[in-house]
Amino acid sequence: MILIKEFEFDAAHNLTRYHGKCEKLHGHTYKLVVKLKGTRDHEDMVFDFVQLKNIVKAEIIDKFDHAYLNDIIENPTAENIAVYVWDKLAPLVKRDNAELYEVEVWETKTSGLVYRGE
Repeated sequence: MILIKEFEFDAAHNLTRYHGKCEKLHGHTYKLVVKLKGTRDHEDMVFDFVQLKNIVKAEIIDKFDHAYLNDIIENPTAENIAVYVWDKLAPLVKRDNAELYEVEVWETKTSGLVYRGE
């Protein structure tokens, strides 16, 4: 089973290694999708949605929302944001029955990235 939880945050960044429009300071309303893979536990759940929300909020959303992402991540591309999120969340959501499966980072409604810890 794949459990899915979506989040949104607004943040600014500039891409310091990119040469084009996005090298200048700009912002996005990001969508973050966190997916856990697992089996049902003794409560017949892969993971408690409320607990997952609280973890992601404390570790990611509270730090990223209305922030300048370059202060947190060097060259905050969607790729680097996804790796950062993965590295923060993977150990916190690991259970006997569940683990982080996939992180999606969407900069716009049509442009996003999927990362599976590779």
